[in-house]
Amino acid sequence: MTAGTSEAGEAASETAPESYETLLEEYRRISNVRTATGLLRWDQQVMMPEGGTPARSQQLSTLSSLAHELLTDDDVGDALDDLESRELTDEQAAVVREIRREYDRAVAVPSELVEEISTTASEALPAWEEAKAEDDFEAFAPYLRKHVELKREYAEHIDPDRDPYEVLFEDFEPCLSLERAESILASIREALVPMIEEIRESEVDLATDAFTSLGTYEEEEQEALCRDVLTTLGYPWERGRLDTASHPFSTGTTFDARVTTRFDDSDPLGSLTSTVHEFGHATYTHGLPDDAYGTPLGEDRDLSVHESQSRLWENHIGRSLAFWRGFLPTVQEHFPKAADVTPESAYEAVNQVYEDNLIRVEADELTYHLHIVIRFEIERALIRGELDVDDVPEAWNDKYEEYLGIRPETDSEGCLQDIHWSHGNFGYFPTYSLGSAMAAQLYAAAEAELGALDDEVAAGEFDALHEWLTENVHRHGARYETNELVERATGSDFTADAFVDYVTEKYGALYDLDSA
Repeated sequence: MTAGTSEAGEAASETAPESYETLLEEYRRISNVRTATGLLRWDQQVMMPEGGTPARSQQLSTLSSLAHELLTDDDVGDALDDLESRELTDEQAAVVREIRREYDRAVAVPSELVEEISTTASEALPAWEEAKAEDDFEAFAPYLRKHVELKREYAEHIDPDRDPYEVLFEDFEPCLSLERAESILASIREALVPMIEEIRESEVDLATDAFTSLGTYEEEEQEALCRDVLTTLGYPWERGRLDTASHPFSTGTTFDARVTTRFDDSDPLGSLTSTVHEFGHATYTHGLPDDAYGTPLGEDRDLSVHESQSRLWENHIGRSLAFWRGFLPTVQEHFPKAADVTPESAYEAVNQVYEDNLIRVEADELTYHLHIVIRFEIERALIRGELDVDDVPEAWNDKYEEYLGIRPETDSEGCLQDIHWSHGNFGYFPTYSLGSAMAAQLYAAAEAELGALDDEVAAGEFDALHEWLTENVHRHGARYETNELVERATGSDFTADAFVDYVTEKYGALYDLDSA
């Protein structure tokens, strides 16, 4: 599953200007500092004792400042300037393009601000965890307010004449304009709103309680089940591990990509689908070329592509009938109480469309995107100065009532449920829905080339899909910009069309919809 060679190796074999070699040497140092930072952040969320925050805050702040200083070093700028007039291979030009983009943004931002943002994130994380546990938004509000102020300042340094939210969005998706992203999101919303309304009016009664009606599920057995699904999907344990976190995530490098999940004793499906989702992230990271580690060609093509991999595995594989035909016996080995559950009822349970779910990470495949729209609209208003931090809970609750017909009773199940704002990650949320759209387009292209994959999925055989994704997505790293990567893999520009076709067919059949 791990890619051993890439265009980076081919590029390295070409005669390269001395300034290019200097640039790569400098960038590898930056990459290693960032990787170390990521490992410390993983530890903070997974293993660090509660009392470790003061020291960890200083450690992360120092590493963040160091990475910024290395990136903005004169040697990097001089090398980039020299390479502007050099004849480069396509691979070398891609490396220079990616580093130039990062460099230009970094030199515009003072090191002191970068360090302050990192410190605030380190302090905000435990504050968010405690505020969520205590249902106390006011305790978290000062950290959120500080993040908003710092990120506005950050955006102003990069480009004072542009929409600050657009500038922040480019940190997570630099290759798609915010306008184009909003257009794709609008297509998804326009398709889903009437579909969800029709589903709620449907008289079809799915087996939604296939698992939840059977009592409780021990965490130890849920973890064993999650380990089994990772093994079944092809997770290389020698390059990763599974742990728990308050908010599931994946992080790492091609040599060490880790996943986390969390457990609900009333429903094993949550931890299972979460683990499959994070596996998708990890398999992308593992699929990056080993020989390009420390260079842009060994890094992912930003968050929309990353999210496409997690959503592809979670939804197109983990929520498919074929998957449940093959994997249900493993579930029943861990939970004999589920002996009477059928593949069809398991499929219905994992694909039900909820009427009253408040939690994004537990949302169904359709209403999930309305959760994203709510967060996107609120954080955009915060950054643009159209919404005050103190008004976030009410704005959040109002939007849930407007878009989903439900109203949170507590902030813990409302505006405090997600970890992202504790990190200061404004502009991140749209990439979730963009990734879902991309996943559908990539999976349709894979099936067009490989043939229908249901038999392989039911048999637990995923090599062909892994190889297709590695060949068409993973091994390229950041060589191609987002739309070009999608076009090369699928033959078409990136749109929401495949996603709309996919959900229309799938949920039309599940709920016997007239619009299908």
